Amino acid sequence: MNLTLIAAIGKNNELGKDNELLWHFKDDMKFFRENTIGKPVVMGRKTLESLPKVLPKRLNVVLTHQYISVPCVVNIHSKKELYELAKNYPEVMIIGGSSLYKEFLKDAKRMLLTEIDDSKEADVYFPKFDKSEWDSRILGEHVEEGISFKHKEYIRKRN
Repeated sequence: MNLTLIAAIGKNNELGKDNELLWHFKDDMKFFRENTIGKPVVMGRKTLESLPKVLPKRLNVVLTHQYISVPCVVNIHSKKELYELAKNYPEVMIIGGSSLYKEFLKDAKRMLLTEIDDSKEADVYFPKFDKSEWDSRILGEHVEEGISFKHKEYIRKRN
């Protein structure tokens, strides 16, 4: 299975607060859209609730123990169900929240991280990971609202 985690994180791995993203950069939203269009996007219930609408041109999948009845959303309840679904796609994107990032970090072959040179108060964080286990490269550098950020790709090293 080809799992990719995609997230925007602050200097201290901040993701969000009160079920909202901490930063809203135009170039980052474009990066997210370009890298998820046409692919399944897997999220937790709270991430789904934080979205203004389901993400167009993507298979929206919610992994939760609860039953979710939202049009155009596939509801799954286990890692096993996700692995079954993933067999049908070349790449599956994990888009949040923090518990899904933590759950799938060890399974991911790739991460697309927007690393933001800023720090804000947060209540959810991206899990810490050992950068020595990954090869990385910068895909782009940007400045918006006086804040610099980099789009980085991490590929898990083979053992």
